[in-house]
Order: sequence, then C-alpha cells, then structure tokens
Amino acid sequence: MNLCSDCFKGVRHEGVPEGKLETIGGVTCYVGTPSGEYAKDTVLLFLTDVFGVEFLNNQLLVDGFAENGFKVICPDLFKGDAVPESMLGPDGNRIDTKAWASKHPPHEIRSIIDKVIAALKDEGVVKFASTSYCFGAPYTFQLAFENITKVSVCAHPSALKIPEDLEKYAEMSKAPLLINSCTVDPPFPPEARAKADEILGGGKFAPGYQREYWEGCTHGFAVRGDMSDPKVKAGKEGAFLKSVEFLKKHL
Repeated sequence: MNLCSDCFKGVRHEGVPEGKLETIGGVTCYVGTPSGEYAKDTVLLFLTDVFGVEFLNNQLLVDGFAENGFKVICPDLFKGDAVPESMLGPDGNRIDTKAWASKHPPHEIRSIIDKVIAALKDEGVVKFASTSYCFGAPYTFQLAFENITKVSVCAHPSALKIPEDLEKYAEMSKAPLLINSCTVDPPFPPEARAKADEILGGGKFAPGYQREYWEGCTHGFAVRGDMSDPKVKAGKEGAFLKSVEFLKKHL
C-alpha cells in the first residue's frame, strides 16, 4: 500500500468525545448519533486513517458529522491494532510501518467494512455514504465502484492507483465525489490532482465532482493538522465544512 511518512505524523487534537463504541456485525465501531431528528435508514461510513477508531481526532470528526445530522459509523479497520499515537510528531516512538501494513491487507480491511454494512442493512439501513481520510480512501472508491454508497468524500487520499482508479470511478460509479486536497501531498501530488480534474471535472462526471484545494496544508491536515498554524486550521475546518455541505447536497 502506498503510504507516505506523513501518513504517520500529526497532532493530537483536544476535545471530549460524545459518541460511543458499539459492536456491529462483530466489529467494534465508534458511533456518532445526531441529537435531533435524522434519517434512520441512512448512514455515513467514516473510514479512518492509520490511527484508527480509538484515535481522539477521528472520534471528534465523527462527532462533528453527527452534530450536522448524520448517523455516523466508524469501523475498527485494524482489529485493535491501529498505529499507536506514540508515532505522532517528529520525536514519536517509531514502528515498522511496512510490517504493520502487511498485517492489514486490503481484503481483510474490506471484509471488516462489508460485515458492518451487512449488519446495518439488517437493521434497516438502505442508504450509505462514505467519508475517508488517508488510508481509508481506496475503500471509499471501492464502495463507489460497486455503487454501495450514494456519495463519496475523501481528504488527502492515499494508496489510489492513478489514473486507473479515477477512470474506473468515472466508468462505474454513480456517487458524487468530493476530494479535499492540499499543497504537500506525496500520495496525491499535483499530477494526480490534475488527472482527477481532467477525468472527472468540467462536467464530465455527471453525478457530480468537486475538488477543494487547501493551500499551505500537508497530507493529513484534515484529521491530524496542527491547529496552531493558521493555514492548517483554516484548511482543516474548511475541509470539514465542504464535506458537510457536499454530503447534505447529495445524500
């Protein structure tokens, strides 16, 4: 899997999580539930970065989407073996990232997601959307290829095959797509952004395509960005707002 060093860096944010951990289809999930009325047959799947379901930053983002009216399910993609928070920051304790990734092959990740979806369908959910950060992006694309999801949102996607996945999205998916991109992003560099715009932009992808660009931000900004940096703060908050707007428009 094409992960960069920035996939394992970032800043832990501050806050108190409001959701709760539940078991869905045998999978531990962090669940965000709106306080008011919401569509009981609709779920936003939140597919995490490498720090996983128990990482506070991810939980706070789930809570944020729930506060905006979405029932959010964030599966534990790593069976309790997410990258530890000790990796964060330049002086964090390092692990062998390649060895870690080899323990979590794509087919196992997808199996976990499918178990959760199947269980939610049994509970009456009929409409799914997906939002993803870094590591989770290929699975957002896969679900869209199969038209399991109705809307797709990605921030600084990792491990996409360019241009193949973009071409496949254009050919097979009916889900509107939003990509939040940034200035320094090795897994989704300028040439990949240009290719996405070429294949999907300008009205070519009828369901809807939107790419936002957040200047001065680095890969991981939308979930692990340093909020003391004004540009990163603006990018992180702006990417979240654009994601909410896009989901509300298309879901």
